[in-house]
Amino acid sequence: MRRPGAGFSRFFIALHQGLFKAQGLTVNFVPATSSETAIARQVAGQYDITAGNYVSYIQAQQAGEANLDIFAEGSVMEAGAQTLFTMPDSPVKTLADLKGRTVAINAPNNILYLLAASVLAEHGIAPKEVKFVSSYSLPQMPGELKAGAINAAVMPEPFASMAEQQDGAVPLADLNQGATTSFPVEGYVVTKQWAQKYPHTLAAFYRALEQGQQIADNDRAAVENAMEALPKPLAVSADTAGLMSLDEYPVSTGGVGDVDQISLQRVVDVMQQFIGFDPSFKISTMLMGGR
Repeated sequence: MRRPGAGFSRFFIALHQGLFKAQGLTVNFVPATSSETAIARQVAGQYDITAGNYVSYIQAQQAGEANLDIFAEGSVMEAGAQTLFTMPDSPVKTLADLKGRTVAINAPNNILYLLAASVLAEHGIAPKEVKFVSSYSLPQMPGELKAGAINAAVMPEPFASMAEQQDGAVPLADLNQGATTSFPVEGYVVTKQWAQKYPHTLAAFYRALEQGQQIADNDRAAVENAMEALPKPLAVSADTAGLMSLDEYPVSTGGVGDVDQISLQRVVDVMQQFIGFDPSFKISTMLMGGR
C-alpha cells in the first residue's frame, strides 16, 4: 500500500466533505500498491473507477491490456510538485553532476522517469548517461539517499515535503520546467465497458469530483484537511500538509469525458521521445466517443 499523491486532492476533498454521498453514491477508497495493480484489477472488474498517472494508463491501452476511457483530468504539474532531490553532503550539486550516477524512480519508464529525462535532455544530458533505478518505493528513497545507495531521487508531493522535513533532502531541480512545464500528470479512468453499463453512476461520480476540483483549485486549507483526514497510515501530518506544493486542478464545464486532448497528447509525445513508445498511438482512443 502506498501513500496517495497530492494530485488526487479533488477526490479526497469530495470524499472528506461528503460530496459523493450527496450524489447518492457510496464510494469505497482502496489505495493501490501500483498503477499496474490498479489497472489489472479494474480490468478484472474489482475496481470500478481508478485514478493514476497517465503514462501507466496509456501503456496499458497500447499493449492491449485494457480498453480505457479517461473521463476526467486530475492534476497538472505546478512548481515544486515533482522534484529531483539529493542530500546536502552529496557531490551532486548540478544536473551535470548526475552523469554516471544513480537516480531513483519508483517504476521503470514511468511519469517520473519521463519528467526527469526531459529536464536532463534540455540541459544537454542524455538520459542514458544517468543510471535510473526502480528498486525503491517512494517512502524508501530518503533513507537510501542518506545511506548513499542512490545519488538522487525523483519524488512527488507529499513525499517531497516529507523528505525535506524529516530527512533533510534538498532540491536539485524542479521538474516543472522546459518541455514539461505545466505537464498533465494524473487522471480518472474507467473501462469503456463499465462506462457504457453505468452511465448514470459515472455522471454522479463526475459531478462530485468536479465540485471537489473547484474547491481544490481555490481553497488550499480544504486540500490540507482532506490529506490529513486520510485513514492511517496514509494520512499526511499537518506540518507536511502545510508545506506541500500543490498541482493545478483543471476544472471542466463540459461534463463527463470533457478533457483536453491537446494537453494529453503532450504525454504521448514525451513517451515517444524518451521511451520509444508506439509512434502510431492516438490518445483519442482513450477519450469518450473516440474524440
